[in-house]
Order: sequence, then structure tokens, then C-alpha cells
Amino acid sequence: MSALPHVFDATEANFEADVIQASLTTPVLVDFWAAWCGPCKQLGPVLEKVVGGYNGGLKLAKVDTDAQQQLAAVFGIRSLPTVVLVKDGQMIDGFMGALPEGQVREFLARHIAAPAEQEATPPPAVAETPAQAIARLGREITATPDKPELKLDLALALMQNGETDAAHAELDALPANLAEDARAKRLRHQLDFARTLKDAPDMATLRTRLAANANDHAARDLLGVRLLIGGNAAAGLDEFLHILKTQRDWNDGAAKKRLIAAFSVLDDEELVGTYRRKMASMLF
Repeated sequence: MSALPHVFDATEANFEADVIQASLTTPVLVDFWAAWCGPCKQLGPVLEKVVGGYNGGLKLAKVDTDAQQQLAAVFGIRSLPTVVLVKDGQMIDGFMGALPEGQVREFLARHIAAPAEQEATPPPAVAETPAQAIARLGREITATPDKPELKLDLALALMQNGETDAAHAELDALPANLAEDARAKRLRHQLDFARTLKDAPDMATLRTRLAANANDHAARDLLGVRLLIGGNAAAGLDEFLHILKTQRDWNDGAAKKRLIAAFSVLDDEELVGTYRRKMASMLF
């Protein structure tokens, strides 16, 4: 039995399931061989290499004709090696003899699409950390000072690294056209949320305050921000809506401002649409 995942030994017991039935979804190349056959030993590694290049799109079934004489008789094998291609449950073509690799590929190309990629897939790139991005962007900005858009990328990396003050400074230094960029506006809102939570009580403390006083809008506002930043966007938006419903003008309309800012940083369009309608129903 081969250790390769696309190569297996075919016998009378498994031929119907692993070759005939399997070929309805994946073509199977059947190699009839024998241990005493010199050309078989030459062809075997060639077939394994070529079939392996199909990345699972083609399988190789090896039939030892000495051990599986009945299978050899069914296919009328009179010369070794003999190779048969089975596709859609039918034997569609074959060849005899130890063909070179190029001719094996040509034979297969007449019946099935060639593999899209024969080379090994390169390993996935390691994700860049925010700190690495900051260092890289610093070098790029020094080398190409005429690309202010790099400073916007730097501001984003600084925020992701927890350096909110530095990120704000980079945003404030952007030229007017970039300051109005959608990414810049989104980042500014994200920074505002992050700054709001600086030195803020933890979630448990905020919930305790609300349990004692449901009209503690300052605690509810901070709880909404914590939920939003923590990934529970709907719950956070509900807290802002509660403030809007009970005291629309609290803290100079802060709840409405929070909702609008949240809408700009959320990627879930369906969620944003739902809460926009909820906000509108309270305001109009």
C-alpha cells in the first residue's frame, strides 16, 4: 500500500467501490503491474508523480496482476504494464508499456483538465503585527514623504497597537483631503470609543451601578461602549437606544452621537440598517 494519499491498491473486494463508483466524482487511473516486470518498475514512479500533481483531482489504483488474476482477466490484460483510465464509471482509454512522463501527461490531457498548479503551494504569509506595521510604515514614510496616505495607515496601526494618542496626532496631521477620507472618519470614531474607555470602570461595576439606578446614563453609556468594542454590537446599540428613549438630550445628545459613530465603524450592514430604523422611529 502506498503512503501517498492519491495512490491505493485495488483488489476484487474494493474495485467496485473505490474505482468504478469513485470515478463518478474523481477519475481513476488503473495501473496493472507485477513485481517481476521491469518496465512496471519504471512506470510506477512516473504515474505517482503525474497523478500527485492533480492535487486530489485524479487517483491512481494499482493492481498487482499476480495477486488479482481475476481483475486482470476481466480487463483482458495481456501485456504489462497496462494502464486504464476510468471516468464516470466507464473505462474510456488506456495504453501499454512504460511511457515517459511527457506522454503520460499528454494521454491524460486528452480526457481530463490539466492541474491548475503543479508546484507546491507556498506557506501562508505570517500576519504582520501592529508593532511591525508601525516600524515598516515609519521607514516607508521616511523614504517616500510625498505619500501622505501612508500616515493614515500608520494611524490605524498605532490604534491597533493601543497607542491612541499617537494615532490621534497622526490623524490631526493629515492633509484636508485625507482627513475627510471614509477610513479616516471611521478611525477617528474608533479612537473616540477607545479613549472613552480609558480609566473607565469594568463591565461588572457598570452593571452594578445600573442595577442600583437604571437612570445612571453615564454608566449605561460606558456599558454600551464596552459591549460595542467587546464584539456584542447589538447589545451596545440597545444601551444607547435606551438612553435616547428615556432622555434624548442627555449630555448634549450623546446617545444619538454614539449611535451615529457606531454605525460608521460596524461592518454588519443588516444590523446597522435595523438600528438606524429604530433610532429614526424615536427621533421622528
